[in-house]
Amino acid sequence: MAKQIFAKHILLADGWAENVLLTIDDLGYITALEENSTMPNDYSGELISNSIIPGMVNNHSHAFQWAMAGLAEQSGKGSDSFWSWRKIMYDFVSKITPDDLEVIATALYMQMLKAGYTSVGEFHYLHHDANGEHFSNQAEMSQRIFEAAQNSRINLTLLPVFYRYSGFGEQAPNDGQKRFIHTQEEYAQLLDAISKLAGDYLQNFGIAPHSLRAVNRSDIEFAINHLDKLTEQSSIQVPVHIHIAEQLKEVDDCLAHYGKRPVTWLSENFELNSRWCLVHATHMNASEVKKVAKSKAVVSICTTTEANLGDGFFAMMDYKDHSGRWGIGSDSHISVSATEELRWLEYQNRLRTNSRTVFTDGDDSSNGYWLWRNAARGGAQSLANRSGELALNKKADFLVLNNNDMALVGKENDQLIDAFIFNQQFNKPLQSVWVSGNKVIEGAQHPYQESICENYRRVLKKLLN
Repeated sequence: MAKQIFAKHILLADGWAENVLLTIDDLGYITALEENSTMPNDYSGELISNSIIPGMVNNHSHAFQWAMAGLAEQSGKGSDSFWSWRKIMYDFVSKITPDDLEVIATALYMQMLKAGYTSVGEFHYLHHDANGEHFSNQAEMSQRIFEAAQNSRINLTLLPVFYRYSGFGEQAPNDGQKRFIHTQEEYAQLLDAISKLAGDYLQNFGIAPHSLRAVNRSDIEFAINHLDKLTEQSSIQVPVHIHIAEQLKEVDDCLAHYGKRPVTWLSENFELNSRWCLVHATHMNASEVKKVAKSKAVVSICTTTEANLGDGFFAMMDYKDHSGRWGIGSDSHISVSATEELRWLEYQNRLRTNSRTVFTDGDDSSNGYWLWRNAARGGAQSLANRSGELALNKKADFLVLNNNDMALVGKENDQLIDAFIFNQQFNKPLQSVWVSGNKVIEGAQHPYQESICENYRRVLKKLLN
């Protein structure tokens, strides 16, 4: 049954508006939008007096890694790097059961909602049991991710990872990777099962060739072709995500094997377009930056994880100059905060340029608005998710700001988003969070928060014992 929401102050796709009557269908899409309306005398819908902005999209998540956040902050013998962190991650992941994964992902997605994310792209590569054997239900672990999204009420695009090798040149996988590995035929079977599950759970899916070191050209081509066969009746091109050029060692290894840099090799072997999401793309040269931007692919920038792992700086200023599309992800979840990802993306570039408000200029510009709008729209594109802005035929995914919060009081229009991102106090700037037209967070609380937290504590105590 359709529902209505009367919004006193709302950020629509083309700017701020007042007294807007939204009509939302059973699937959560906005079917009517009347600006400068008068609330009917017999109105029985929801009245929202505080300011509304679109929900944020988290387009890169490894849910299981949230449970180990903070466990890899002690230096050991030799230099500490992404590669030493990865060893700790492999040791931790060997313990996680399907039940554990569902509990961890449910708790994480609840935290995402509380932080302003209304959609998530789950780059999911924990497929098999602790011995590397397939479960009787090959999509067991994937189904647990769908269950977690349903438990928490977040919008999900599941991106099952295709992983075959430990390094360039088809090196045999190591023991820590045994839970990730598929042959081409096995991966096709997994996609078949996930395609059905996505329909059953009313969620999205795509594919995620892990990286150029983990699959070869034939594997990527096979995965895309199989995905296209499964979705040939779809009106959209479903997404393809890949880790690319995250680490300098990866760039060096790719040059040694292919004689090309990772982004260059990928763009010469596949047609990069709007269905692609290049995760990290930290180490691109100038021609690669321009090529990716012009392709209309989305780059997933995971600022806090990239900082935590020492990956490097994404070339955001150059990418913006070419009108590149981008979104944000919390990746390893060392932070689960939409505002922190955006704030530190801005601050990185302020520090590098010895300047302020580096992405906008002019009397009427707003850095917060620019960051929020572009991240939400780019994230939505990367997940084939009709969200990211509040407009006709888009999802009613939005945040209701607490205008009386100490960080936001007295602010108007774009100033609200600027303060929401940059004025970080001990506050609760979100009054509520809505997904598909349904309120899922109110007053920083989830309806199932107590049981979700209790289950998470139980699982973490077991895993860390």
